[in-house]
Amino acid sequence: MSYEWLKALHIISVISWMAGMLYLPRLYVYHADAKPGSELSETLKIMERKLLRLIINPAMIFTYLFGIAMLAANPDLLQQPFMHVKITAVIFMQIAHAMLSRYRRAFAADRNIHTAKFFRIFNEIPTVLMIIIVIMIIVRPTF
Repeated sequence: MSYEWLKALHIISVISWMAGMLYLPRLYVYHADAKPGSELSETLKIMERKLLRLIINPAMIFTYLFGIAMLAANPDLLQQPFMHVKITAVIFMQIAHAMLSRYRRAFAADRNIHTAKFFRIFNEIPTVLMIIIVIMIIVRPTF
């Protein structure tokens, strides 16, 4: 597979991952205000589970697979400082992903302890990380 195809598939995977990472906390905002056991709460549980399992998790896996394949095809990138910053931001994105998964399990068990405001603020984390990642890859700043 050519490097350009790997890059295209990586970008498609990243877009899908980020779409989910930006939407799931928004669902949590609504869920935090819903009464446990209500029709809205039960509907949101289904939406959150499907979004995480059918879109976000597979997109993350493909993002990693294509990203690692690109690094294997061009290992010199690992020597560049911008790539170190990008990989660090990706690690933080993975932590945010894990936290969103944990929050989904809490909602599924009707044990959420966070407010809608908490999730509104949390929703900014993937956005900031995405901005850092895109700047590192497109601008490739020198340090």
